[in-house]
Amino acid sequence: MPRTAPGATGQSLRWRLLRAVFATALLVWGLVAILSYDKARHEAEELMDGHLAHSARLLLALVRDNESLLADLATRLALARSGEDRPYESPLEFQIGRADGSLLLRSEQAPASSLAALPGYENITHHGHPWRVLTIAAPADDYRVQVAQSIDVRDRAALEVASQTVLPIALISPLLLLLIYLSVRGGLKPLDDLAADVAARSPENLKPLANHAAPLEVQPLLAALNQLLVRLAEALDKERRFTADAAHELRTPLAVIKIQAEVAQLSRNPDDRQHALKQIVLGVDRATRVLEQLLRLARLDPLAGLPKAGAVDLGELAHRVLVETRVTADAGAIHLHASLTPLIVQGDGELLAIVLRNLLDNALRYTPPGTTVTLFVRRQNGDILLAVADDGPGVSPEDLPRLVERFYRGREVSAEGSGLGLAIVQRIAELHSARFEVENLSGGGFEARLRWVGSAEV
Repeated sequence: MPRTAPGATGQSLRWRLLRAVFATALLVWGLVAILSYDKARHEAEELMDGHLAHSARLLLALVRDNESLLADLATRLALARSGEDRPYESPLEFQIGRADGSLLLRSEQAPASSLAALPGYENITHHGHPWRVLTIAAPADDYRVQVAQSIDVRDRAALEVASQTVLPIALISPLLLLLIYLSVRGGLKPLDDLAADVAARSPENLKPLANHAAPLEVQPLLAALNQLLVRLAEALDKERRFTADAAHELRTPLAVIKIQAEVAQLSRNPDDRQHALKQIVLGVDRATRVLEQLLRLARLDPLAGLPKAGAVDLGELAHRVLVETRVTADAGAIHLHASLTPLIVQGDGELLAIVLRNLLDNALRYTPPGTTVTLFVRRQNGDILLAVADDGPGVSPEDLPRLVERFYRGREVSAEGSGLGLAIVQRIAELHSARFEVENLSGGGFEARLRWVGSAEV
């Protein structure tokens, strides 16, 4: 049986079931025992009342046919009594007389009760003890017979009968409890097997759990666990790839920095030294940019929803980012234009600003001088679009579907970059329930956009 983990406050399902079943079974058996005892005692008393009536009728028949022999009747009945104390052979006391109350014959221990009493059963007290008395009368003459039995003796006999009725229940109860325990234990064995399977798993073993032996009630839990294991496996695999890619991307700028530092250290020519130092600065900038993007992705990946959501005016947001970016565009001889419509969506303004900066940075970085880059916010066929387009050479069709992959920069790209910008945009789009789309324009150029499908303004 699996032990509860140290410090755990939960209760074992097995013992909770056993306690509930045991309590219910004992309660039911207790009620059955009480009802059986009461019924058996009542039936025993009815049986003894019937025995009184049978004995009284026999005595009445003897009296009517053998009145001359009454003197010997009491002696003969006394000799016929058993000398042993048996609960079902209780001594029968009697009185025989007439309707006027005159006594003809009585047994030695018979209670002194009036023979003139009405026929039927009654309870009387004799020498401080209760007695059960039956009086019957002959219909054709005036003979009266009265038989009596000690209620204490009757109760003892009734108790014996009732106890024997309840005894089998008491004897079989431990066996039934044992069978219940074994049944519950056997029924919960698939859970024990499942727990053992999970406990035996190593962190590297994230294969789905077998569910062929699991009860129907456990199937939803098992399915949820398997889904969790699949998600964990995907997350770990993604993290391994991410770590490997990050190490690869950082290795290059760090190697360049080291080489240029050695050149600067060994160079005696001031111009060569200055060039090496400049390359060191560029390498540090690239490594810093990669680390910033990695940290941003690391913050975005675990999020299940937006950290802070509110009404965001896309037109105003785009205008602010455009002003920040215009200096860089002018320095690179890029023509930057805007077509902005004030549209409001529910989202995180800081994250959407990152989207625009990354899209504009990509457009400025990967297009030749003289290219026109347009930032626009508009509504199209009921959808809201936030997009950056350029009239540059576009992207090769083979590279287009892979642009959102992390660290992928295209096969013919020579500009510096980390290959993480569009992956970050894709993740932010998912958090905003928007669709991130990239395409080569039919008239030439490239467009990247966020689309809120069928979105109404907030």
